Order: sequence, then structure tokens, then C-alpha cells
Amino acid sequence: MASDSATLPPVDRHTLLDDAQALLAGTLFVALGLTMYEHAGLITGGVAGAAFLLGYATGLPFGVLFFVLNLPFYWLAWKRLGPAFTVKTFIAIALVSVFTELAPQVVSFDRLHPVVAAVLGGILVGFGLLALLRHRASVGGVNILAQYLQEQRGWSAGKVQLVIDGVIVMAALFVLPPQRILLSVLGVLSLSAILVMNHRPGRYLGV
Repeated sequence: MASDSATLPPVDRHTLLDDAQALLAGTLFVALGLTMYEHAGLITGGVAGAAFLLGYATGLPFGVLFFVLNLPFYWLAWKRLGPAFTVKTFIAIALVSVFTELAPQVVSFDRLHPVVAAVLGGILVGFGLLALLRHRASVGGVNILAQYLQEQRGWSAGKVQLVIDGVIVMAALFVLPPQRILLSVLGVLSLSAILVMNHRPGRYLGV
């Protein structure tokens, strides 16, 4: 009987053009989703959530806070996930930081219901993260940790993301009113559902 490995399809390796396209599209999706959150006064989980909270409390720009708060996580990315992952992640974080700062100049929402912002924003961020993760990149922080635990321990990146994001959203109780917290939870669930269903060990063979 032939071994199981003989029946597996060949691994489809990404080219530099594939990676560049994923980085651009993924970060645009993430930045648009985060812009919708910011417009509605919501937060999300992870480093982005922490940047939102600090931004709401201090008035500092989200893009700057997001870039700075991610700096400590590059060591883990370099040591555990390799130089290629770290470089692509640095580029992705820089692009999201720039895109979110430029967004108010090119995108406006005359009418955006907070529920729509939570659900659609979460879906956009989720698909953006999915594109980045499948090309061995992330937007830092919790995503780096989730990717590391999936590769080293076999834990679902989506489930790790959901647990940590829940903690971040609960911390927002000290900054935001309860209604916005509930909508933010809805956004986190929308985002995490995309990752849980589409990004788990053995689901995707591209490298």
C-alpha cells in the first residue's frame, strides 16, 4: 500500500510576487476594517486593541501607537519564526500603520451603523489577517504569538487569537461605555470566526 504522503498534493510555494500581492491586499483589508472600528468608536483585540485604547485615552494617533507597541514582538518573531517571517511582518505592520493614518484623507463614512462597523470591520480584518498568515506574515503582537503556537504546538491560531482578544476587550470596560464594549465583542467574534474556520493546522499547504 502506498504511503499517505504519496497521495498528498505537491506543496505550492509562494513567489515574491505572491507575497507582495498578499501583503498589499491583506494590509489594505486590515486597515479598512480598523478605520471602520475607529470611526464607530470601537476596539478590537491584540496590539491593535491596546493601540485603540491608548488612542482614545490620550488622543495620540492610532498608526503611531500600533507601530510602537509592536516593536517588542520582533524578537520573538526573529528567534522563533525566522528572518523571512519577521521582515514580512515588519513590512505589514508598517503598511497598516501608514494606511490607517492616510485613510481619513481618502475614505469617509457619512453613515456607518456601529453594528455594521463591528461585523463588517471584523470580517475585513479577519480576511486581511488570513491573507497575511497564509504567506507567513502577520500584523504583529498577538498574531505573532498565535502563529508561533500553531506552528510549534499545533494550537489553532484562531482560538488563541479569540482568547487573548477577549481579555483585551474586557480591559476596555475601564475606557469605553458598555454598549461599545458589546459591539466590540461582536467585532472580535466576527474576526475570529474567519480565522477559526479558515486558518488551522493542515488546512492550507502553501508556503
